[in-house]
Amino acid sequence: MSTDESAFTRRGVVTAGAVVAAAALTACTTSGKENATPAPKDPLAGPGQSADNTLAKTADIPVGGGVIVGDTVVTQPSAGNFVGLSSVCTHAGCKVASISGGTINCTCHGSKYRLDGSVSNGPAVKPLAAKPVRVVGDSVVSG
Repeated sequence: MSTDESAFTRRGVVTAGAVVAAAALTACTTSGKENATPAPKDPLAGPGQSADNTLAKTADIPVGGGVIVGDTVVTQPSAGNFVGLSSVCTHAGCKVASISGGTINCTCHGSKYRLDGSVSNGPAVKPLAAKPVRVVGDSVVSG
């Protein structure tokens, strides 16, 4: 095989590959568009929050514990009592990182908050800001 034939073969393979790739890309971008309906998105819903303002299922929030969902902390200090709090530490504005041992913990400087948002251990001196939450069925929702 001469150099010219070898180059032609490589060129042919590259051209054929480009045609196949273009056809596949076209198929991917047009396939199913006529039946696709995007899920509605609530523009006010925060990260991790659904369009219907559901923050978490009540079963996922242990008594004596809680969950962090976007910019909201939801705790259950006692059975059936759900509390909504801001996830922003009042000491330096970091986001709280975990809930364990009955406290909401900020790893930036070691502040700890009780499940009602009051300060358990500084350097923070102000409680976490309250956020309205309510139970609807088996879910905790914002608002």
